[in-house]
Amino acid sequence: MTRWMKWFAALGAAALLAGCSFGDDDEVAPPVPVGNLAEVARANGFNALLAAVAKAELGSVLAGSDKLTVFAPTDAAFGALATRLGLADANALVAALSKDQLTKILSYHVVAGEVKKAQVPLATDITTLETGKFQVRASGADLLIADELLRDSRITATDVAASNGVIHVVDSVLLPEGVLNIVQTAQANPVFSKLVAAVVAADLAGALSGAGPLTVFAPVDTAFDAIASVVPTLSKEQLTTVLTYHVVGAKVLAADIPFGTPVGTLAGQNITISAGTPPTIADTTAAAARIVATDIEASNGVVHVIDKVLIPTL
Repeated sequence: MTRWMKWFAALGAAALLAGCSFGDDDEVAPPVPVGNLAEVARANGFNALLAAVAKAELGSVLAGSDKLTVFAPTDAAFGALATRLGLADANALVAALSKDQLTKILSYHVVAGEVKKAQVPLATDITTLETGKFQVRASGADLLIADELLRDSRITATDVAASNGVIHVVDSVLLPEGVLNIVQTAQANPVFSKLVAAVVAADLAGALSGAGPLTVFAPVDTAFDAIASVVPTLSKEQLTTVLTYHVVGAKVLAADIPFGTPVGTLAGQNITISAGTPPTIADTTAAAARIVATDIEASNGVVHVIDKVLIPTL
């Protein structure tokens, strides 16, 4: 009988004892044993998480003696990420990601020590085993986690006890920086859905997934909404020019942006970035784009988020 089956047997025995009456000499039933984090995850149906743990060879970490806190994505969370990345299901996602990628992603869900819901520090950087950081904040009755790809995940259950720590359940797979390439990073974040669709339509997904390094100034969906009447009129060649006008053929972090100096793009046309709060990018139109978030690192470069689609000469 495996260890977790023994645990379930113990649960059944404890329930049976609890239903029996022994008169004045009643004895208090012994506490029901609780399995380790891996066993509790299996008992609660975290199958995709455990498949990823197995491929990453991290089972001994979850079954070890060190106290840990695990923010555990559901099977549906793994399935949703698979869909966003163009994969069939959670199994395909685990198969597609390398052991190194899975190790970094899974370690990003684990915090050293036992941190119960009442102890979670809100709006404060929480350091994970992957050495990445995320923050938890309250939103009405919900607790949300903001990961390094600027995505919000909801904590749907808390304080699931294990013998070596505690599990909090989350409805999305948390993602650290630097694990996915630029296209995957955009695919994973719903605010870039229209950018991804344009990249696919222009057949640029392969080029932007390559070795790089690249810098992409990524417009959010509302930026594409502002030119919704224009996009359908563009030829594939024009769309390619528009998209490559957002790409620099080098990794340029925010601290290295040459403000006030023309910057060459893969479209063969320059943009000019001005310092400010926030910084802005001038294109061929009268309205500048604002840089609203910076330094989202990908495996092949970096992404800066902008609130306007840059328009080159077409």
